[in-house]
Amino acid sequence: MKAAPESATSTDADVEERETLLDVPGGSSNGAGKLVEIPVDKVMTTLLFLFPAVGGLLFGYDIGATSGALVSLKSAVTSGTSWYDLNAFQSGFVVSSSLLGALAGSAAAFVVGDKLGRKREILLGAVLYGGSAALMAAAPNLEVLLIGRTLYGLGIGFTMHAAPAYIAEAAPAKVRGLLISLKEAFVVIGILLGYLTSYLFIDDVGGWRAMYGLAAGPAVILLAGMAWLPDSPRWLLLNGDSREKAEAALIRARGKFGNDLERIRIEIAAIARSVEEAQADENPGFVGLFRGRFLKPLLIGSSLMLFQQITGQPSVLYYAADIFEKAGFGAGKDATGVSVLLGFFKLVMTGVAVFTVDSLGRRPLLLGGVSAMVVALLALGGSQLVLSGGMATWTSVIALLIYVGAYQVSFGPISWLIVGEIFPLAVRGPASAIATITNFGSNFVVSLVLPSVQDAFGPWGTYLAFAAIGVVAVSTIFAIVPETKGKTLEEIEALFDGKAE
Repeated sequence: MKAAPESATSTDADVEERETLLDVPGGSSNGAGKLVEIPVDKVMTTLLFLFPAVGGLLFGYDIGATSGALVSLKSAVTSGTSWYDLNAFQSGFVVSSSLLGALAGSAAAFVVGDKLGRKREILLGAVLYGGSAALMAAAPNLEVLLIGRTLYGLGIGFTMHAAPAYIAEAAPAKVRGLLISLKEAFVVIGILLGYLTSYLFIDDVGGWRAMYGLAAGPAVILLAGMAWLPDSPRWLLLNGDSREKAEAALIRARGKFGNDLERIRIEIAAIARSVEEAQADENPGFVGLFRGRFLKPLLIGSSLMLFQQITGQPSVLYYAADIFEKAGFGAGKDATGVSVLLGFFKLVMTGVAVFTVDSLGRRPLLLGGVSAMVVALLALGGSQLVLSGGMATWTSVIALLIYVGAYQVSFGPISWLIVGEIFPLAVRGPASAIATITNFGSNFVVSLVLPSVQDAFGPWGTYLAFAAIGVVAVSTIFAIVPETKGKTLEEIEALFDGKAE
């Protein structure tokens, strides 16, 4: 925050001081030079988080539902189709076609995301979710199913690009870390709901149709909720709208405390100044994102998105039911039932991350969690290589639980949190899109080739390869990822432009 110039009037200086104090998370002036908490309307703040988070829930639901749908679809007994006999590549493409769509959606968001705005991106995602869920449920052949899954993935791409930015920009700074991390909890809740749906319908003929079609309900909730919420005040100012319109949006976002017009106007003034500074920069263009002060945050966000996927865990989840079958838990409800327990465990561990991210910090959770993932992957690979029978099965299950738990306190929530807060405002839209493209592109590739890789090298070779990648991930995090807890978006931006104290 720049100091007021000497020529400023006393009123200007007072406003500048109040703006500076408001930039401190949870702080404002009480008239005696001390800091007091800025009130948070819990109901309105919950809604600002809840509806965008439903977009994440539908992403997670697809992961969990596909785990069971693939088993249902490939069974001569439960498929209800004449095209159930899928080879390894076709199975991989059923899983990864939604990720291909998510990749395309992220690429589209790079071009039109800032023009649409965070709110309209999520609305578009809701329409794609609902329409494609209905299409998948009614698919008469594999080709139509793949089209539906690709369109569903487009919805994933738009919502997962816009939701972290919307939450970060609309919610109060003091709870930003909590809320963006909670969004990952909704992804996990979605996975759990997908597993539960798989468990309920796994023995039904055509059960995979219900597993996919039920996503239409939450899509309608997402559409209605986002239509009611205000636009992001930061996006409105960045888009050239008036201060009055941004002020009205912030008043709605602050709920019952929006009637404190002095504080609202001070917050709008601080946001407007950051927007003016962002607009004063020349448009860096695509190549410019990889230069100067934009390069390091782009490397941080993109590397976290890449390592989140290529250390294996999200892709493994798509095949959870199949993995548990091979581990000896039986087919159908036995394997999907274990998947449900895995989903509950993921949710518990996500809660650990959510409620410690603003106390322990981002870096310790990332470094500790990813290191534990490496140990678990080594145990998974070693058990498959040197053990047999029940010993191998239970060692694999324990190691898998450690692996999943470590992911949920590190890469799962923290990567999306950092992507939501680390990019400078001038490039937040396109930089977030590049990070999301990296995420879904690498997820698509890993999910597509995973069955073939497992066929070629066996589970032990696959796990050991993921462990080696994990070692590289820990080294990269240690070298380049800063601690951002307790900082406003403007203070985080200052870390990369030489203005931080």
